[in-house]
Amino acid sequence: MTASATTSTPLQLVLGEEELLVERAVRNALEQARRDDPTAELTKVRVPDLTPPALAELVSPSLFSEGRVIVLDGAQDIGQELADAVLAYAKMPAEGVVLVVVHTGGGRSKAAKALPAALRKAGAGVTECPKITRPAERESFVRNEVRQAGGKIDPAGVAALIDAVGSDLRELAAAASQLVADSGGRVDEEAVRRYHRGRADVTGFAVAEKAVAGERGAALEAMRWALQIGVAHVLIADALADAVRTIARVSAAGRGNPNQMAGELGMPPWKIRKAQGQSRGWTQAGLAEAMAVVARVNAEVKGQAADPSYALERAVLELASARDKR
Repeated sequence: MTASATTSTPLQLVLGEEELLVERAVRNALEQARRDDPTAELTKVRVPDLTPPALAELVSPSLFSEGRVIVLDGAQDIGQELADAVLAYAKMPAEGVVLVVVHTGGGRSKAAKALPAALRKAGAGVTECPKITRPAERESFVRNEVRQAGGKIDPAGVAALIDAVGSDLRELAAAASQLVADSGGRVDEEAVRRYHRGRADVTGFAVAEKAVAGERGAALEAMRWALQIGVAHVLIADALADAVRTIARVSAAGRGNPNQMAGELGMPPWKIRKAQGQSRGWTQAGLAEAMAVVARVNAEVKGQAADPSYALERAVLELASARDKR
C-alpha cells in the first residue's frame, strides 16, 4: 500500500502516519510546484508553533509572485482558531502558493478530528499514507517499489528481500531500487541473495540461520566466508544471539497468529513467523544450552578469547548440537 499521487492543486492534504510516504508526498508537492515555477521554495512549520496571523503571513501573495510550498506539519494537534483560519484560506487560496496540510488522521480536539473531512470538502488533493504493518502490505510495498523503478520481482524475490532487509521501508525502498539497477530489471531470490551477500548484517544472520537449523557444514562455510570478506566477529556473535533469543521468546509465547503476537513480543510478524518455523526441533533444554553458548561467545569475541574465529566456530557447532538435545 503506497501513497496515491496528488494532483497539482493549491491545497493538499497528506493523511497518515507512515513517515516515508508522508515525506514523499511533501517532496512530490514541491516537485509539482517547481514544474510551474523552478524557483518555488519549501517552508515547513509545525502546527503547534503556528498562529493565525503567522499563517496569514506565510500564505499572503508575494510581491514578486515567487512560487511557494507551505507545509503545515502535525495538523492533528491543531486548535479551533487555527483550523478556522486554514479553512478560510482554503476558500480563497493565493496564486502561486501550495498549502500542504500533514495530518495523522487522529487528533485530540474536535477541530483536529474534523479537519481532514473539511479539507476534502474544500477540494483538497489527498495523499493517503497509512501505516504499513501487515506482511501483505509490506509485500505490496516492495512490489510497487520495484515496479516504479522499472523492474519486475517474483514472490520468492519479495520474500527474500523482506527476510534480508527487515521491515524498515526506507531500507526496503533503497534495496529495491538498487536491485532493479543491478539485475537489469528482473529481480528474483538469487538476485536478492547475491546483492545482500556482501552486507555484514545479512551475512551474520545467514550464519545464524544455518546454525539454528542444525546445518553444521553450511553454517561453518558461511561463517568462514563471512570472516574472509571482513565481517566483524562481534557482528556474527550478535546475529547468533539474536537468532537464539528470538526462537526462545517465540517458543515460550506458544503457537499463535504472528500478526496478533507482534505487539506483545515487539517483533514484526514476519520475524515471528520465521522463528516459529525455526523453533521446530528445539527443546527447552536445547534452548537453555544455546542461550549459554551465545552469552559465552559474545564475551569471547569481545576480548576474552585468544582466537575469536575459533570461538565462533566452536559456538556454531555447539548451537547445531544443542538443537538436537532432547
